[in-house]
Amino acid sequence: MNKQTTLLSILFVVVVALASCRGGNNTSLSVEGGDTVALKYSSLLTIVEHDGYVVADIKNPWKPGKMLHRYYLVPRTSDIKPQTADLTDGTVIEIPIQRAAVFTTVHCALLTELGLGSHIVGVADSKYIKVPYIQQQIKAGRIVDCGNGLNPIVEKIMVVKPDVIMLSPFENSGGYGKTEEIGIPLIECAEYMETSPLARAEWMRFYGLLFGTGDKADALFHNVDSSYVALKQQAAQAGKGRSVIVDKVVGSVWYMPGGRSTIGQMLQDAGGQYPWATDDQSGSLSLPFETVLERGGESDVWMLRYSSDHDWDYKELLSGHRGYSQLKAFRQHEVYGCNVEQSHFYEDTPFHPDRLLCDFLQILHPDIIGLPPLRYYKKLKE
Repeated sequence: MNKQTTLLSILFVVVVALASCRGGNNTSLSVEGGDTVALKYSSLLTIVEHDGYVVADIKNPWKPGKMLHRYYLVPRTSDIKPQTADLTDGTVIEIPIQRAAVFTTVHCALLTELGLGSHIVGVADSKYIKVPYIQQQIKAGRIVDCGNGLNPIVEKIMVVKPDVIMLSPFENSGGYGKTEEIGIPLIECAEYMETSPLARAEWMRFYGLLFGTGDKADALFHNVDSSYVALKQQAAQAGKGRSVIVDKVVGSVWYMPGGRSTIGQMLQDAGGQYPWATDDQSGSLSLPFETVLERGGESDVWMLRYSSDHDWDYKELLSGHRGYSQLKAFRQHEVYGCNVEQSHFYEDTPFHPDRLLCDFLQILHPDIIGLPPLRYYKKLKE
């Protein structure tokens, strides 16, 4: 009897120990240890591989030293499940993601390029998404337009049952309203707050990891990186390029890219002489026209973006602000326009900055030969 009791006691201890061990595997996720994935440029993203899962941290770009979001990425075959993981410091995402609601045109374009278009089941602001595949699938009823990205129709989101919602965070946005109340994980796509073009583009590696196409995304980024660096070296060999100002007056303000913005840095990488190159702002500068005229009015080239169903000419440009006639580039007809309605500027350039740099290089170094035709910008019509 004593012997039997002893055996039963031992068996009980073993069963409890195994159950405890298995329970720990189900719910215990740690950020300690692991192997950090080497990211070449990104300053906001950290990816650490652990045994059986990955931790991805996104720094808060508006609050230095704070975190915007932590994600625990676990394989769908893992015992760890979102509903069983006991944690408060992050969000568990089962990978690869199979169904996603994507609220930005740039991420729709990237996922489609990575061969993941069929994983998109919902979008927001569909009229602004100039990705042919997405528009075709919306018409066919295979992708649902969930309404305005800032205030989507949550009932439509719930009908398509996405694994995640991909959206862009904003400073002082006050949260995501009903979108964060329906229990679907949010992927906060903060790459637009990176302070260099290649740092922003490198986030494609994170998105590839989420959807199970990490190798393909890594290869694509390697090509973009190599192409960008080669163009930058070509600009350096060409020497000093032409002086340049960017964009135009909106209302009563000229929004000029800061020196540390992605556009500001790309102008420098292309060898351009940019009047605000030494500015330390990573966003846009709100300037009165008089300031632009005084500091950049004698620039050789003017590159601007506009939205129209037709290409602008100098007369139409001047109708927007009579002061433009005082700019050297306007007087000498060295104005290059990018019509964002008739190009894929917003869809392409965040993850393919090499393509935009190629345009900048040609415009700022007109003597360089052998480059492909301008992709986004063209000289304004006379």
